[in-house]
Amino acid sequence: MRVVSERDIRASLVNCTKGEAKRLAVPRDLAARPWDDLDFLGWRDPASPERAYLVAESGDGFVGVALRRAAPHAGHVRRSMCSFCLTMHTGDGVSLMTARRAGRTGQQGNSVGAYICTDLACSLYLRGKKEVGPGGRLHESLTLEEQIERTAANLAGFLDKVVG
Repeated sequence: MRVVSERDIRASLVNCTKGEAKRLAVPRDLAARPWDDLDFLGWRDPASPERAYLVAESGDGFVGVALRRAAPHAGHVRRSMCSFCLTMHTGDGVSLMTARRAGRTGQQGNSVGAYICTDLACSLYLRGKKEVGPGGRLHESLTLEEQIERTAANLAGFLDKVVG
């Protein structure tokens, strides 16, 4: 992924007002991110854990979306799979994240949801840069490049639903 600046992030958000985009908490460590290993930039708001953001390359620019994390179910020990990278997590490692749709449909309250790695580190799990634990990454016959392409396609499908 290309390096993203704070300005790029704020300008890329398709499902926020300009005021919301101006107020959102941008990561302070953008310069230290492993850009060569990222398929998208994702982070959670440290001041508001139910808020998260995702920015991906699209054509010559970027597309960003604001996400809301659904409240986790307390007391349930379960395994869940991320719908982007297909990584398995236990507990609250995967969360339902919803994005208000862009434009008029979003203003009317319509949203799109997906089960995503709660820490939004899909790219790092795929590449083995971040550990999940036993059984987190299932053995596949696909090459790493094919897995990355699949993740990019899953992400693009989600973003298309938000923008469309």
